[in-house]
Amino acid sequence: MDLNQWEDLKVRLLAIGTAQVTGEPVDEYVTRSTAGPGAGGRGSLFFSSGGHRVRLSLADVSPVQIKHLGEGRVELTIENEKFSGLLEHPALHCPRQAYITITPSCIFSCRYCNVPVLKGSRKTLEEIESLVESVIGEIGAISLTSGVLESIEEEEAYAVQVVSRLTRFNIPIGVSIYPTLKTPKRLKEAGAAEVKFNLEAATPDLFAAMCPGLSFGSIRDILRESVRLFGRGHVFSNIILGLGESDTEMQDCIDSLCKDGVIPVIRPLNPTAELKEFSRPDASRIGLIFRYLEAALKKSGLDPSIAMTMCPACMGCDMIPGRE
Repeated sequence: MDLNQWEDLKVRLLAIGTAQVTGEPVDEYVTRSTAGPGAGGRGSLFFSSGGHRVRLSLADVSPVQIKHLGEGRVELTIENEKFSGLLEHPALHCPRQAYITITPSCIFSCRYCNVPVLKGSRKTLEEIESLVESVIGEIGAISLTSGVLESIEEEEAYAVQVVSRLTRFNIPIGVSIYPTLKTPKRLKEAGAAEVKFNLEAATPDLFAAMCPGLSFGSIRDILRESVRLFGRGHVFSNIILGLGESDTEMQDCIDSLCKDGVIPVIRPLNPTAELKEFSRPDASRIGLIFRYLEAALKKSGLDPSIAMTMCPACMGCDMIPGRE
């Protein structure tokens, strides 16, 4: 399929977000999340076609059907249209990356996130190193994310230890944690290649409503400092589409980040945790914002294709201009 066909298919799939799987067993292709809105779910699969991919959560009933024909070959059906493709093996959480959650628990209670109720145990330095070693021949990057076990400062200090420990693998390391003002410098000195600090919401008011106890303004300042240290196009920020923002508010947020050299990662809402009654954004809105993001990145001279780690390199959950 050509690029336009893929983009049209992916926005439709992201608007649904799930797939019902039939046919041959798919256990070897299933990955389960311990971070973010997808944490604690049944798992998900990566469907790919022509070098492009999308991640879909497993569901008993879904408008999207995936029939596994064997050896990763699948037929995907949506609205009576059929597409051939492959299931990709996840290395750790996503294809070709070791994407590791350091601490799968959190003292904060962002309304869209399941992590605070899961109360997972922090991985030791030895466990993290062993996980990377187990997939080293399958990956080209390491990506680290984390909740907050005791305090923001303590979590940062531990993440810095993890990065320092993993530099021996000599592949790019990306880090996404809740930052302090000193986090970018400390991660850079430890050996991180890229960072992702998430604004989560398009406006300060929405952020305050969704993430009580955290600071939108601080993250914004830290992102600017991160660009100075890591360079334009190597700093990212997830923004959830569908929290109640208008199109104009989302576009303004995209413009502001791009102007500063930050690549926005626009993540369609997964209605879970306290937001179970919310709806995923529809395909037309996902497509509208994708096209706006594409133009904003181009205007600012930002190219997501140079990203080495994390969401912009994975592409599974988001529309990433320049990589789709």
